Order: sequence, then C-alpha cells, then structure tokens
Amino acid sequence: MILVTVGTQLPFDRLIRMMDEMAPEFDEPVIAQIGRAHYEPVNMEWHRVIPPLEFEPLVDRARVIVSHAGIGTILTAERHGRSLILFPRAVEMGEHRNDHQMATASAMSGREGVAVARDAADLRRLIAHPPPPARPSRDMAGREGVCAEIARFLQTCIGPE
Repeated sequence: MILVTVGTQLPFDRLIRMMDEMAPEFDEPVIAQIGRAHYEPVNMEWHRVIPPLEFEPLVDRARVIVSHAGIGTILTAERHGRSLILFPRAVEMGEHRNDHQMATASAMSGREGVAVARDAADLRRLIAHPPPPARPSRDMAGREGVCAEIARFLQTCIGPE
C-alpha cells in the first residue's frame, strides 16, 4: 500500500493530483490524507484528515509513504521503519510562504529510508524502487521521548555544534 500525506494545514493539490493520476498504474492501493486540498481524487481512496489512531496502523501497513517534507511525517516514517519519499512544496508555485520544505528535503536527502522527488518522473521512479526502509527508531513514549527524538532529528539536520 502506498500512503500519501500532505499534512492538514495547507493544500498541496500538485502532489495530490499527481498521485491520483498515477494511482491506476500501481498494483496496490493508494490511500491519501489530502488535508485542505481543493482537488478531490478519483483514482485513490482519500480522507481530508486521518485521526492519529487510524493513521499509525496505515503507516505500519504502507510499503512506501509519499509526503510533503513535514517533520511529523518524517519522524513517524522513521519511527515505523518505513520508506519515505519527500515531495516538498515550492514557494514559487504558491504552495507555501517560504521554502523551508525544500530545505528540509535537501537536509534529509540520502538519509536512511528517505529519497526526494522533484517531479512526476522522480516520483514514479522512486515509488517503483523506493529507498530501503529505515531501521525503526527507538521508542518515543512520553513527552521526554518525543522531545529527545525531535532534538536528535534537528541535530542530524544542522550537524554537530
């Protein structure tokens, strides 16, 4: 199963439309959390918002996750040891107020279990041959665990002091 998520705060019609157009090509279900998208898919199962208790089992079942470069999705994919393809929003396309998702994707490129797609051809190729899944990260139970995981993640992005 391919899980697509673009967060819940901003629309990302370019990615949702692209995945919907590709969905009939795949021999597996495609399930998408489309958030505030204006485009409504016709070729894949979709939900505006998937509650966390339903989202986590979908992550466990996913062969690959396709996502904007949201930090929550990156950490969730890593925690579950899933292959992740990042397709960041672009400010020049009016998809976000700045290019922090491009910066995040660049920082994550090459990390275990993560690949970055910049266009439909990249996306199609990476879905067919996703990066090997990351080893599941340690348990993040409790507030301290989540804070430690975020601090560890930020450290990998900015490097040692």
